Amino acid sequence: MIVVRNLVKSIRNGAHEVHIIRDITFDVPSRQFVAVMGPSGSGKSTLLGLIAGLDWPSSGTISIDGEDITLLREDEMAQLRGKKLGFVFQSYHLIPTLTALENVMLPLEFNSSSNGAVARATYLLESVGLAGRHDHYPAQLSGGEQQRVALARAFVMKPSVLLADEPTGNLDSENGRHVLELLIRLNKEEGTTLILVTHDELLASHAERRIVLRDGKIVEDR
Repeated sequence: MIVVRNLVKSIRNGAHEVHIIRDITFDVPSRQFVAVMGPSGSGKSTLLGLIAGLDWPSSGTISIDGEDITLLREDEMAQLRGKKLGFVFQSYHLIPTLTALENVMLPLEFNSSSNGAVARATYLLESVGLAGRHDHYPAQLSGGEQQRVALARAFVMKPSVLLADEPTGNLDSENGRHVLELLIRLNKEEGTTLILVTHDELLASHAERRIVLRDGKIVEDR
């Protein structure tokens, strides 16, 4: 599913070169739930952004379903993201002028997949426990409810891969636990590969595999 080989990401800081990701290699098979952990500044979010094609590596390759995304043009990468990748972040990134249902339907409309859009979005909102909140705007929803809308939106295109960056970071423990349960359930029901960046030991304990980064290198993979 995902094959990462000799991945390096460096940036220039004046005369100095700062190495964020240092020669990382690993594979993630289809449907696996992986937690990526490590201290702040270890390269976790950078790694996630590289897998998402939101940034380009300095060297190395990343293949998704046999396609090396580091060779794709920006428009080709955007097309692949629309078809195969879902995202959940700490900040929910909901459109404030759209209802919960409209926010979930947005990726379908962007990808010209309007057939059955309402039914698919409705099903996912019901799956995350928001059956009665379709017509509510983000400002009318709690933080936990907004994150559940973001989860439903991430799954609406039936992505092969879901990338989540601290998805429970802004939530209290009860809402965080609920979002974790939803991620696990949707991961199993939809058959999606899940790569999740987290500091939360409880959340990571539910993953099938844990990859720990330190100073841009993998120091643990089990």
